[in-house]
Amino acid sequence: MLRSMYSGVSGMRGFQTKLDVIGNNIANVNTIGFKSGRVMFKDIMSQTVSGVTAPVDGGQGGVNAKQIGLGVSIGSVDTMHLAGSAMTTNNPTDLRIDGDGFFLVKLSDDQETPFLTRAGDFHVDSNRNLITSDGLHVVSVDGESIQLPEEATAFSISSDGTIVQTMADGTTEQGVQIAVAKVSNPQGLEKIGGNLYRMTLNANAEGALEPTTANNAEVGTGSIVAGQLEMSNVDLTNEFTEMIVSQRGFQANSRIITTSDEVLQEVVNLKR
Repeated sequence: MLRSMYSGVSGMRGFQTKLDVIGNNIANVNTIGFKSGRVMFKDIMSQTVSGVTAPVDGGQGGVNAKQIGLGVSIGSVDTMHLAGSAMTTNNPTDLRIDGDGFFLVKLSDDQETPFLTRAGDFHVDSNRNLITSDGLHVVSVDGESIQLPEEATAFSISSDGTIVQTMADGTTEQGVQIAVAKVSNPQGLEKIGGNLYRMTLNANAEGALEPTTANNAEVGTGSIVAGQLEMSNVDLTNEFTEMIVSQRGFQANSRIITTSDEVLQEVVNLKR
């Protein structure tokens, strides 16, 4: 069988995967804190028809190898952790990290390693806990869930994540700080759905996760902006352009298969 036919099949499979990633990006164009993905290709091993010949002093020169490629495969599916646009909501529990870092959330106090998220659309439940839309608890720098005191009548959140509480007698008190975590390799995080990421061994050394404060120059975390949300970083112009490229690439590889089939048909017709 012709090598070109299998190369065309591998190309069609690769562009199918690329279209899957593009479709997911476009579907999440309005998802808070979503980070777009991209597909990178790499060539499959090549078949060596003839090897390399070294040059001979005073004699014949060197000859390069003759190699025929055998198609393409998926090199990586990267998550692009670029900052999304800011959307002003004026809601005091809507938070955006202006810079690097992730919010930490967990299902309960028994969960040892929190999840990470860039989606800061938080709420206050009936027990005065600061939670996500799915009911996960927002974590403080102490690693505990954040609960507002009953005596507080109002609160605001500063750029370093400190919750400033207004008490019933009119005085203000500083409460706990919202935790922010810095990740060495954000692309190494594992997506688990619900705008959440899970720590892995390739995100931080040994999978360690150390809560720290926002607006920390030593660690490199960004500041927290209250009343704003981080929008998706999906660029529709780029996505639709890549969709056209993927579609034409898929068509070109399908034409390779069709042409290879026609060549095989001519070979079969040699014997009548």
